[in-house]
Amino acid sequence: MELLPPSFSLVNLAWFVIASLMTAIAITVHRLGIVEILFNPVDRKSPRHGGELVAGVLKEHGVKFVFTLCGGHISPILVACNEKGIRVIDTRHEVTCVFAADAVARLSGTVGVACVTAGPGLTNTVTAVKNAVMAESPVLLLGGASSMLLKGRGSLQDIDQMALFKPLCKFSVTVTRVRDIVPALRRAIQAAQSGVPGPAFVELPIDCLYPYEAAASEMLPKREPKTLQQKIAKWYIDNYISRLFGGAWRVHDLTPLPVTFPVVPRSQVEECANLIRRAKKPVFLIGSQSTLLADKMEELKAGLTRMGVPCFLGGMARGLLGQNSRVQVRQKRGDALQEADVIILAGSVPDFRLQYGRAFGRQAKVVSVNRSRSNLTLNTDALWKAHRLYHGDPGLFLLALSQVLGVYACPADWLDLLVSRDAEREADTLKKSKEPMATHINPLLVLHAAEEVMSAKTIMVADGGDFVGSAAYILRPRGPLLWLDPGPFGTLGVGGGFALGAKLCKPDADVWVVYGDGALGYSVAEFDTFARHGVPIVALVGNDACWSQIARDQIPRFNSNVGCMLAYCSYDLVAKGYGGEGFKLDGSSSEEDIRLTLARAQEVSRQGRPVLVNCLIGTSDFRKGSISV
Repeated sequence: MELLPPSFSLVNLAWFVIASLMTAIAITVHRLGIVEILFNPVDRKSPRHGGELVAGVLKEHGVKFVFTLCGGHISPILVACNEKGIRVIDTRHEVTCVFAADAVARLSGTVGVACVTAGPGLTNTVTAVKNAVMAESPVLLLGGASSMLLKGRGSLQDIDQMALFKPLCKFSVTVTRVRDIVPALRRAIQAAQSGVPGPAFVELPIDCLYPYEAAASEMLPKREPKTLQQKIAKWYIDNYISRLFGGAWRVHDLTPLPVTFPVVPRSQVEECANLIRRAKKPVFLIGSQSTLLADKMEELKAGLTRMGVPCFLGGMARGLLGQNSRVQVRQKRGDALQEADVIILAGSVPDFRLQYGRAFGRQAKVVSVNRSRSNLTLNTDALWKAHRLYHGDPGLFLLALSQVLGVYACPADWLDLLVSRDAEREADTLKKSKEPMATHINPLLVLHAAEEVMSAKTIMVADGGDFVGSAAYILRPRGPLLWLDPGPFGTLGVGGGFALGAKLCKPDADVWVVYGDGALGYSVAEFDTFARHGVPIVALVGNDACWSQIARDQIPRFNSNVGCMLAYCSYDLVAKGYGGEGFKLDGSSSEEDIRLTLARAQEVSRQGRPVLVNCLIGTSDFRKGSISV
């Protein structure tokens, strides 16, 4: 075999060496950000900090409240928000921050914001973040973090936070340069509100938030380097800081990015309208997703009333039709679903609440409308069959449907039948509320008294199991967006945060939290937050010294109450200790005493103090057979 000419080999080798060197230099220049630094000069004397950019974006997006529990990692954000006129509300537990932001998001139609410190500050929010995922609430979580330079090196509260929140959130990003704060936040807020709403997480390392001088003095060596290794290290750190602050204070566009979501096409709306016109027994099942467009609620209420189709309301949709509506049905939903010939799931999901689809009668034509493609088809593989699946916002779909139907009258005999069943069940409930208890007060009696006392401007917050489950049958939300419950995750502990966010969002409303005594334990410390920040709410506690929803099934099944029993604690005194007011009702309290005490509690809250009513209640079999798992 003949060898190649020597000149050819040397030329190719030379070019290979040159190309390799150029590639190595280019990679090094890129990794060190040398070109980036040239085009993004650093203002080393500027006293400005990244917190100002965060506050500017939030202000431009209409954010009025930031919920927090302070920490050194996030101090610049809190200070800047306060200076921008955004009210900073500090709580006693980080989970409350996210629950409060969730409530603001649901009631205001904009994003709710929580800001917590690194490490345990963020891990404390995980349950509330997942609750927001399942409730489809657009929450923005801002999390502090250790310096990017020190990640993985054992700095204070440094963990892999993205590993926790990427699987949970719709959008997650770590900001690595000050100039990226604004675009990252704008994209996060857009993502949280678009499509199926949900939480977005923005991780903000501490060195992105403090001024240049603070970052440089903290990271650069205090003494002049002597050895070559020390000089290289100093140059590397100085280069890192220059990249961090390069172009930081350029003029940014702070305005909101467009929010997008699917809309059901007109042709599909007309198809559904024809289906309803032919139906003898149509039913609407309206879920929380129908209430995402807060500014459309009164229009939606009018449209549903005009169509006259019987409506069962769930989740945030409770109250959509007001306290008393001729088309809302509250009781015996299971019977109605077995008899209906057309069922419209408007944001309702065939999960455990609808027996995974088994609640629908075999003859029913079921139409599902949802922003989520996965929820449209949930359990259709085995347990129910969809007649039509419409991908789009259910609230807008119902509005369009009311317009297309025009002059339409639902069969009167069908609506009359369902309304008569309501009246029968409610009469039975009222009768049951008069039954004496072996000890303490009949819980149904307390709830009927509360229904009588609550004003037309009451926002009801549900946080509990058995007592709250009974309340759902008796209390009637007064209007759209006047009911808050955790949603399908069934989370206990939402009460303090939901009440906080609701009262701040709607200061003229009377905010009542209906608590089980078990659930109260999670957030009773927020009475301190209510008192300090002037957030007067009413907490109505059904205190049966038991996790009754669990005990009801566990005791007869296993003949054991282990883990289920609590104590008749003096929660009224706890509220007083935190700066609120407290009242107590027990077996010696008459029906009139109960009503007067609840009225007094409402009056105290209107005078500016948070108040807790500790109602010692007996055991009722009203909810026998209810879901506990």
